[in-house]
Amino acid sequence: MCLILFSLDQHPRYPLIIAANRDEQYARPSLPIAFWPDAPDVAAGRDLEAGGTWLGITRQGRWAALTNYRQAGSYRLEAPSRGRLVSDYLLANVSPERYVEDIRESAERYNGFNLLVGSGTEVCYFSNRTDRSQRVSPGSHGLSNHLLDSAWLKVTAGRQMLDSLPGELAAAPLTDLLLQGLHARSIPSDSELPDTGVGVQRERVLAPPFIVSETYGTRASTVILVDRAGAVCMTERLFGSMGKPLGGTALEFNVDATLAGISAARWR
Repeated sequence: MCLILFSLDQHPRYPLIIAANRDEQYARPSLPIAFWPDAPDVAAGRDLEAGGTWLGITRQGRWAALTNYRQAGSYRLEAPSRGRLVSDYLLANVSPERYVEDIRESAERYNGFNLLVGSGTEVCYFSNRTDRSQRVSPGSHGLSNHLLDSAWLKVTAGRQMLDSLPGELAAAPLTDLLLQGLHARSIPSDSELPDTGVGVQRERVLAPPFIVSETYGTRASTVILVDRAGAVCMTERLFGSMGKPLGGTALEFNVDATLAGISAARWR
């Protein structure tokens, strides 16, 4: 993922809102969101090259998402896949805090990453570029290819969008509104660009919420809404080279409190 916007226990109808863009090489093979045949409680896309995922949620109300940390010259070809950090959490049965502690010792094996792991509205954030984890507070948050809530323009604009969401909208119109924000292509002025060491021209390409180029760009836009009864609505739109629409998928299910050990009261 390159942009994850999320709201915790802020919206009157949806205590968990996630709106995220996955940016990746178009040639990298993957599957769209679905319940995994070998792990039927997990709803997520799947990376067919390394086997992990970038964003997912389970029938137990556990969810996780990941972005790469952009730092020119730091990438190592031999490093393990960061997507496994997401799928391993979704398949585990430990608290967010425990999971972060469990991976801390091996975190430096990976290329730079930002990881969000949650159970309901209880969320932990960890980056191997700071070696510091934190419990994420209620409210709106944004994560791109720097640290949580960094003042990148697409992060701050996304948080403002979450703060201004109407309280009365049902899932379908709210999803459409969030997708509209994810699909913004405006490029900031050069003075507003971050400096991650890749050069101004590349920073311009990577700066919008929705990235477009011939070989790399936004492959999927995903919105997850969980209402206060534990009903989940997960919507994905897929894209190819130069932003060509490739269709989409929608899943609806309920958090199963009997499996989760999390009461539906977690959402209220």
